Amino acid sequence: MNTDFAVTDASARLERDRLELAARIERRAGSDGLHTTPLPALSFFRAAIPGTQVCAIYETGLVLVAQGAKELQLGGETYRYDAANYLIASVDLPVSSEVVVASAEQPYLCAMLRLDTRRLGELLAEASPQFPAGVSGRGISVSPVDGAILDAMLRLVRLLDAPADLPVLAPLIERELMYRLLVGEQGPRLRHVATAGSRGQCVSHAIGWLRRHYHEPLRIDALAETVNMSASSLHHHFRAITAMSPLQYQKQLRLQEARRLLLARQCDVASAAHRVGYESPSQFSREYSRLFGAPPLRDVEQLLQHGSTADAVSLAG
Repeated sequence: MNTDFAVTDASARLERDRLELAARIERRAGSDGLHTTPLPALSFFRAAIPGTQVCAIYETGLVLVAQGAKELQLGGETYRYDAANYLIASVDLPVSSEVVVASAEQPYLCAMLRLDTRRLGELLAEASPQFPAGVSGRGISVSPVDGAILDAMLRLVRLLDAPADLPVLAPLIERELMYRLLVGEQGPRLRHVATAGSRGQCVSHAIGWLRRHYHEPLRIDALAETVNMSASSLHHHFRAITAMSPLQYQKQLRLQEARRLLLARQCDVASAAHRVGYESPSQFSREYSRLFGAPPLRDVEQLLQHGSTADAVSLAG
């Protein structure tokens, strides 16, 4: 009987915390789109209209939904996350996503915390006897929300109303959240990319190089040497984590950056193609159409007509 009461009390607290988190996000994110906060690693996302598919880079981090639901596609796999399930990205990944539950009365609301793999590695080193080795797998996954993670996120969001406390207390709560994630269901996935010298960390370094040099020609042998792997090992582990090859990953980075340039009206199609590394504008247009479903100009016009600019160019949780 006591166990039943404990479960009921825990469920009630989860619901109270979720409702408070939703109210606090809605207060700071009064319009659809991505909203930054005074805490650089923390941002909010709001969407009142379901059904628009968005291509974006999901950076390494935690997405905690307070209201509504979203689906994400990576390599033919679909991940659904909502108020009962949080999402973890252990590396930066180009994905497509779609809000599937939202309305004007109850918009989709989420909090996103960017995770620093260097700090995760430092935390691992301090508590190394407690953590077994990480395991390989997709760089993105979904797990049930538990009270400790939701409570820590809510306390972090509350701190936004106490700006004088942010510099001292926010790093402590961020560290607590990282610890909760490392000991939770997604711990092995995070440990795989945060452990010094692991294959996952090498892939993470390769992804970082690609993000910095996406517009340059890609030589797999040179990239593998940069991250201390053989070319075959890099290809195998990169695909296991990202569901794509390094070349496919670079292509998505190039096309998403070109889309951002076009939406911002910073250049024409040929110039955008050249700036992201394409020598042939016709090849660029073909690959752009395959990824986004329409040629560059038509795609941009459709996005602007539907007011989707902010969603299309942002990290959308």
